[in-house]
Amino acid sequence: MTLEVALQHSFGPFALDCAFVAPPGVTALFGPSGAGKSSVLLAVAGLLRPRHGRIAVDEITLLDTAHRIDLRPERRRCGVVFQDARLFPHLSVETNLRYGARRAPPGPAADFGSIVELLGIGALLARRPRTLSGGERQRVALGRALLARPRLLLMDEPLAALDAPRRNEIIPYLERIRDEARIPILYVSHALDEVDRLADTLVLMDQGRVVATGPVEALSSRTDLPQLAGRRDAGSVLRCTVLRHDAARGLSELAFAGGKLLLPLRPEPPGAALRLRLRARDVAVAIAAPAGISSHNAIACTVRAIAPAGAHEVFVALEAGPTTILARITRDAVSTLGLVPGRTAYALVKSTAFDHG
Repeated sequence: MTLEVALQHSFGPFALDCAFVAPPGVTALFGPSGAGKSSVLLAVAGLLRPRHGRIAVDEITLLDTAHRIDLRPERRRCGVVFQDARLFPHLSVETNLRYGARRAPPGPAADFGSIVELLGIGALLARRPRTLSGGERQRVALGRALLARPRLLLMDEPLAALDAPRRNEIIPYLERIRDEARIPILYVSHALDEVDRLADTLVLMDQGRVVATGPVEALSSRTDLPQLAGRRDAGSVLRCTVLRHDAARGLSELAFAGGKLLLPLRPEPPGAALRLRLRARDVAVAIAAPAGISSHNAIACTVRAIAPAGAHEVFVALEAGPTTILARITRDAVSTLGLVPGRTAYALVKSTAFDHG
């Protein structure tokens, strides 16, 4: 299913004017606070009626102000998960989940047991929401939304209220939902690590407008987007596959389109797919194959472009096959090495440069 969104609305001096197409998978609305991300999500859910707009899922029109179509929220079949789980405090976990099932449209019911297993909440069914951790409450909220058999799943910064351990606890469950639920997911966030791990498509927003949209990997390596390139963690997102583990050396070997990487031992089994952010500030550049250095990774590349990254620094876009790797180095280093587009170079990457998700 494909979600099409085109909206125009105003809140006093703030104007929302955006349009994008969200293909199957997870589409992340990313940008600073106040960019209009949550307003878009509320409009899709039917909880905000824009002045002008059209929202459609494949052949089903949810909103078309020009033709006076505006389906009620319950008819849009959007499962919404907010920052706070919004569970009924006087009901057990199981009763909260059953409430979601009762809101499902006519037809075959969602498999209660499968969703409980998917989210790992079987041991929580008899408990009340007040006895749950923040991560557990969000997993129950996700289960309630899925049991309603939604056409779309809308998540409004569902991890923002959680501390780092609880966020790391719940992200694998979100990955499972992405891979198994097979419905479009609109995910609002201003946390780039969540986007890297979960999203297929990125819609970059600022001041109510869409700045850019496309695959996460493609947008991450663009130097003309200050919302991304201006960040301390600016860099490239690499889609990798685990090849093998060497427990004796404490290393894992991963492959990406254009090369291989050695990293500290990873928990994922061989064959597992994952995405890693390679920060531009963690990439050094050499013009000859290095020897006698501690970095495990020297990736043969071609210099594609050089772009400003501050008063005394630049981004060097390096091509490793079809993959772009960004390096952030000084202007002096560019001059000293004689780096120009088309020149062969090596991207040097410490194996410890990657954070474990």
